[in-house]
Amino acid sequence: MGYAMSTAPIRSDWVGRVIDGRFTLLQWLGGAGRSGVFLTELPGGGSEKAAIKLIGADAQDAEALMAGGVPAATLSHPHLIRMIETGRCQFDTIDLLYAVMEYGDEVLSEILLERALTPVETREMLEPVLDALSYLHGKGLVHGRLKPSNILAVDNQLKISSDSLQAAGKLSGRLPAQGVYDAPEAALEAISPAADVWSLGVTLVEALTQHPPIWDASTDGDPTVPESIPQPFAEIARECLRRDPARRCTFRDVGARLAPAPPLPEPARETDKKAPGKFRLTAVIVAAVVLIAAIAAMQLRSHLNPSSPPTGTQQPEPAIAAPQAESPAAETQTAKGATVKGAVAERALPDVPRSASESIRGKVDVRIRVSVDASGAVSDASVDSPGTSKYFANLAVQTARRWRFEPAQVDGQAVPSRWILEFEFRPNATAITPVEASP
Repeated sequence: MGYAMSTAPIRSDWVGRVIDGRFTLLQWLGGAGRSGVFLTELPGGGSEKAAIKLIGADAQDAEALMAGGVPAATLSHPHLIRMIETGRCQFDTIDLLYAVMEYGDEVLSEILLERALTPVETREMLEPVLDALSYLHGKGLVHGRLKPSNILAVDNQLKISSDSLQAAGKLSGRLPAQGVYDAPEAALEAISPAADVWSLGVTLVEALTQHPPIWDASTDGDPTVPESIPQPFAEIARECLRRDPARRCTFRDVGARLAPAPPLPEPARETDKKAPGKFRLTAVIVAAVVLIAAIAAMQLRSHLNPSSPPTGTQQPEPAIAAPQAESPAAETQTAKGATVKGAVAERALPDVPRSASESIRGKVDVRIRVSVDASGAVSDASVDSPGTSKYFANLAVQTARRWRFEPAQVDGQAVPSRWILEFEFRPNATAITPVEASP
């Protein structure tokens, strides 16, 4: 069967159409020009989500998509997006190539639109990315497209995309005018693992600053790494971003600089902190297990200690949209062995952009779990229930971290506590109800 050639772009208004008679385009995920990515479901009635990338068969990257899909289908690595299927079809008058792959429900590039990663989060991001890239290089492959939009989370597992893999030593065939993520030599020379090292350096700078490094490609100089980037990340970025590929560091060098971990300015518990509402890296699994154990221990203690008020009897404080006088519980004089609940000391409201508010239909409910240290400061905040929107869940976590509390007391001594902040986002207002969960 012959295919008609067309230079028509991939369009977001194709949502609802069906590709190759099997893949319904459910949601536009992003893209530009001759390529685009949509949310779809795998055939079979199981409602399993997947991402489908469409690209015009005559587009510049068409060959790379099809060639990359072949090796990706044979690879198996926990930090590599699984390629499910590639194919070719005619859509209206357009000759299309498509690749169906695992759906990443969280993307680093979306996080960086809102905030930079912390040093702890950056380390958590780097380690699985290095692992996956080293695996590819060991198979004689180069990723070739490493950047924040290709670093995703699938069911809390960090993964990198696999739809653009190329054989090392092959000419990429790209035009000279490339983006900052592409190594300077990639357009004219055979692609090598050193190209991925360059891309890692750019991604590292952007992860910590929200912006890629400044670089004038018309000069012989290397990109400028901002002085604000902490060590060891600044030195890693400089060694990755050498214009001469022979002078760039290796992934083994990067790993050596990351371990052992240097002291970080955050408290020790900060190492368990997750990206708010999004981009939950591999450490989230360990953190969840620890949290479940801690909650179980607290419940057991409440049953054994009759003087402690039973969990759940604390009445919610009024919504922040209509604040009233704080409970005087924190000021109550206590007898030996008594437990006194904490209280809210400082509240914060989320800054909801107008465009986001206008997107709300009815309301969006989000529950945030907050850990408070003995000084009353928030030591951790994470999503307990994201509701229907990961964007508003992320916004709620950021807001929760700005709250302060009067610490709870046991035997007259200030102790850590846990709170639940119940957010109710509406088009014209946000209400927040705090409930102390323990002690």
